[in-house]
Amino acid sequence: MRSFLWASLFGGAALILISAALIGWEPARPDTILVGLVAFAAVASLMGLRLNLDYPHSKLGLCNLFTLARLVLVGVLFVSLIEALSPSWWTLIIALLALSFDGVDGWFARRQGLVSQFGADFDMQVDAMFALVLALFAAMNGGAGVAVILLGLPYYLFVLAKIVMPWLINPLPDRFSRKTVCVFQIAALILLQVPFFANGVLDLLVAAVPSALMWSFGRDIVWLRQNN
Repeated sequence: MRSFLWASLFGGAALILISAALIGWEPARPDTILVGLVAFAAVASLMGLRLNLDYPHSKLGLCNLFTLARLVLVGVLFVSLIEALSPSWWTLIIALLALSFDGVDGWFARRQGLVSQFGADFDMQVDAMFALVLALFAAMNGGAGVAVILLGLPYYLFVLAKIVMPWLINPLPDRFSRKTVCVFQIAALILLQVPFFANGVLDLLVAAVPSALMWSFGRDIVWLRQNN
């Protein structure tokens, strides 16, 4: 779909401008921004192929544009991570904005009658990248410890498990609880970007996130095993 291509090009340009403004025009290294741009382009290209193969609607809709905008913001955070920037109010605002868009895209999909498996998978891809970037940020710049990186890995571990257990590839039923756990995961990781919270204040919350993730993924795995 041509509109997705143009939106992706515009998103890439926005990523470059926002990243350069965030890390500073003078010290901004073109190679650092290029890495973030490549990561953005890789996910956008993958979803562009999926769009052309199995998107059931004739228009892209605001839902997918908001998901693409979230991908841009995650790309900006990725650039900040590579630059080894300490968390700031700007990175916190960008993370909160990306989290808020997570609810907006689904609302528009239902509102415009554009709900699709493509949209759900696109949303999941961005969520996974978002969680991983936030987890790496928390490990590098906060007092949460290296183990916090594990909070950003469940989706990718699930994808690797599909290689060993092909029955995991089958589609899952839509569950509100799955999305709730994902939001809980990302919200906790965003709070860890604040130095005060990263220094042990949220230990109980951080401990609760793996439990919620194991429950959510475990429930899906059991369902797939029983129904395939």
